[in-house]
Amino acid sequence: MLVTTLGVVGLYVAFLQWFLGWGEILSRWRTVGPGTGTMALALLVATYFIRTHRMQDYFRHETRGRFLALFRVTQIHNLLNIMMPLRTGETSFPLLMRSEFGVPLARGASALLVLRLLDLHALLAAGGMGLVATSGRPLVAGTLWALFLVLPLLLFPLRKSVVRLAKRYLPAKLARVPAKLARVIDEIDAGIPADLGAFGRAWFLTVVNWGIKVAVLAWVLALMGVWPLSASVGGALGGEISSVLPVHAPAGVGTYPAGIAAGAAALGASRAPDALATLASASVNTHLLIVVSALVGTGLSLILPFLAGGRPRG
Repeated sequence: MLVTTLGVVGLYVAFLQWFLGWGEILSRWRTVGPGTGTMALALLVATYFIRTHRMQDYFRHETRGRFLALFRVTQIHNLLNIMMPLRTGETSFPLLMRSEFGVPLARGASALLVLRLLDLHALLAAGGMGLVATSGRPLVAGTLWALFLVLPLLLFPLRKSVVRLAKRYLPAKLARVPAKLARVIDEIDAGIPADLGAFGRAWFLTVVNWGIKVAVLAWVLALMGVWPLSASVGGALGGEISSVLPVHAPAGVGTYPAGIAAGAAALGASRAPDALATLASASVNTHLLIVVSALVGTGLSLILPFLAGGRPRG
């Protein structure tokens, strides 16, 4: 797997040199500036601490008092998820949680599934903001967006009824995969917190995390020349949505920048040749920023326990 990843990355680097030239790509950072670039990197790394807090709240009994150990687990999982193809890195999370905190595999997997659904909902909600901004009836669009934003909280009291209906109705409509689909529904049900307070905190932290991340990525894209602002927001969303889909190349090479380009084009990016070249370079640089932030976060997760006077387990 590592050899495949390195091979794909090597081919991607060579292709970009031929297509755009790395000098042209990296020159975009001059328009951003070292101070702004460092701030953007710091904000992205900060979102990893928010994710860890979300995870600690989700597994509060197993992880109490061991934030740094959990931060290491979440960062290793995040890096593997980025570097490994087809979402195979996701399998590391329940394994790491079992080895580090004794969380059963089934519970770790079901909780991760629920959190990924919340992630997808938050991303779609962020995308809805662009639709509201360009809508001809902003009041109606804004009301519908607000209802969608809080939809998980509204559905939570009905979760048992929703699960029963889903298990009864969906397998009947999708007769080829009834057993598998029923297991997925059971896993979602098992991963949902038992009370609204815990679920609400997970939802809130998810919205804050993705709100910061999308805002930072849109800011960087705009500084690199991706306009109008709706296009930079669309690019940020497109890249992140590509990272949570099952089709995901090793290290996100190709798929993440393509997601940025598609999202930006969908929300108003210019199709002029110069604008397309700018978008291509900005997409690659934003992807590099994501990879560097993951590496920095993983490095911090290994260093911080030593600075705190302890040694990481595992």
